[in-house]
Amino acid sequence: MKSLWSDSEARKFKGDLGKRVYTSRLLGANPELVLHGGGNTSVKTKEKDFFGDSVEVIHVKGSGWDLGTIEAEGFAPVRTETLLKLAEFDTLSDAEMVKQQRAAMLNPSAPNPSIEAILHAIIPQKFVDHTHANAVVALTNHKNGKATIEEVYGDRVVIVPYVMPGFDLAKAVAKELANVDPYALDGIILMNHGIFTMHDDPRRSYELMIELVTQAEIYLAGKTGKKFKLPTAKPEEDLLALSAIRKNVSDLRGTAVLVSLDNSKEAAGYSARKDISNLATRGPLTPDHTIRTKRIPVVIGKDPEKDIQKYADNYTKYFEKYNQGETMLAPDPRWAVWKNHGVLSFGASEKEAGVIRDIATHTWNTVQVTEAAFDGGWKALPASKLFEIEYWELEQAKLKKGGSSPIHQGKVAIVTGSAAGIGFACAASLAEQGAKVIGIDLSPEIEDQMASIGGIGIVANLTDDKKVIAAVEGIVRQFGGIDIVVSNAGIFTAGAYLENLESSNWDKSMAVNLTSHQKLLKYTIPFLKNGIDPAIVLVGSRNVNAPGAGAASYSCAKAGLTQLCRVAALELAPFGVRCNIIHPDAVFDTKLWTEENLKRSAERYNMTVEEYKTRNLLKTEIKSANVGDMVAAMSSPLFGKTTGAQVPVDGGNDRVI
Repeated sequence: MKSLWSDSEARKFKGDLGKRVYTSRLLGANPELVLHGGGNTSVKTKEKDFFGDSVEVIHVKGSGWDLGTIEAEGFAPVRTETLLKLAEFDTLSDAEMVKQQRAAMLNPSAPNPSIEAILHAIIPQKFVDHTHANAVVALTNHKNGKATIEEVYGDRVVIVPYVMPGFDLAKAVAKELANVDPYALDGIILMNHGIFTMHDDPRRSYELMIELVTQAEIYLAGKTGKKFKLPTAKPEEDLLALSAIRKNVSDLRGTAVLVSLDNSKEAAGYSARKDISNLATRGPLTPDHTIRTKRIPVVIGKDPEKDIQKYADNYTKYFEKYNQGETMLAPDPRWAVWKNHGVLSFGASEKEAGVIRDIATHTWNTVQVTEAAFDGGWKALPASKLFEIEYWELEQAKLKKGGSSPIHQGKVAIVTGSAAGIGFACAASLAEQGAKVIGIDLSPEIEDQMASIGGIGIVANLTDDKKVIAAVEGIVRQFGGIDIVVSNAGIFTAGAYLENLESSNWDKSMAVNLTSHQKLLKYTIPFLKNGIDPAIVLVGSRNVNAPGAGAASYSCAKAGLTQLCRVAALELAPFGVRCNIIHPDAVFDTKLWTEENLKRSAERYNMTVEEYKTRNLLKTEIKSANVGDMVAAMSSPLFGKTTGAQVPVDGGNDRVI
């Protein structure tokens, strides 16, 4: 491991707190040290309070901040005297500790101090760094962990047996430091947890971390041998089974989840190990990971549904064995080892799934290194200790606060023809309500348009079977399944009376306005059957019920689309998949309608533009967003009892009514 310190960069950060920000970011830049909010750092300073009195203050990383991107505002300024007084108590609940730490802050708008604030205060050095370095944890997590730490570091560090983080850990560290000269130490090793380094100089404190972790890396390399490599394999692929796994996990959690599939050669190699059922379920890399990943993953074999249900049953037994009045979490797994396929990570959002994937990846890498390096291999904390972290009173308090998720949170939605107009409005509304939206359009603009709402754009011709198949399979591969299909792609072919209608006009309209929708349904239906509250919404037209002369190719295609919806509703109802169609009319805020076109059309009816826009029974203007919101509603549980329906969004049309 290399030091990232740069004198020129360091000079840009002024004062003690500035240097604390700089070295914290250096630590956070290395995922081998900390991941996603892990670790914490601090600096002790003197500052003036509101009354101008000089006080001893410790700036400690605030809750919710990530070391890799932390700013000065991410550190909580706490009176050191208060923290040291708290350390004198024999017992202190976590809730009371958090309350008193917050009361001792100089800035009440700062984030809550780290739960390790008291620990940072009792370490006398000015700068204190704490990480969960993979290599150090690997040295501690086997049957002879303490002896290995002593062998590697000698008297450079003090060793603290595992203790629950927070007040108890601070007391344990204080006890160990009372027996040594703290200034003679380079670090503190917390068994099964991580490492602290400390110094009055920020650079030295940071580089001690790099130095001690490097020692661990060198030791591990010596134990595993120069030729050691993680196993690799060619992954198997079964996308339909993947969508079924997602369905099972979502049902257990009670909400839709996205799946991040790691089917790299290394992940496949790990999943193909003969001892994987035992190795994968020995416990996490560090206890705090259980808050995100739970204690162990599910190992999935040839019968995913059975394996996932068995995991849920065992999780319930685990809770019943150790709980002392806590509220049980949903019994779903947060990650999975899918034998011969790779590793799966589940999250209600793409971000959550990504965080869990990162933690899982570092876990299965480090576990395999430890397994190869030491007799007896990887050994995590017992389940009873991990339960304490997973069901921490501070985490339980978050459950009581509750809060509802967006209606489409965790769902995967495809919206075609979404580079502009109605299609984009549908995509935007679904995204706003929590869905991961994938737009498919012939226009290259689809990529930027979808990126603007946090979605993904795919350029594809929906009349091409191979392109549709590739798009659908790519979506399932990336997110685990499909829940919502909004089939909106269409064109308005040039008007022509039947006797003058060109065959190419008719054929093009049928291909785009009807057949492309049939192709999309054909290739998405197998995955929709495994979807979460699955729904199809087709975008038709007022022309179905009130056609106009000279629009045969368009009107007939949309009528065929309506019939396709009705057949799909009949066929898919037994599988819980709903199919409805929406008929918008007079939606003028699209690219098709320029100011000039609107003016010309209004004059034809002897109307002003505003009168023309509102020429419906309700005298209201219909906008793309109105259609988008209706589509999002029709895709939601609000329409959970409705299928085969035709819903107009036209302000009321007397010809239709």
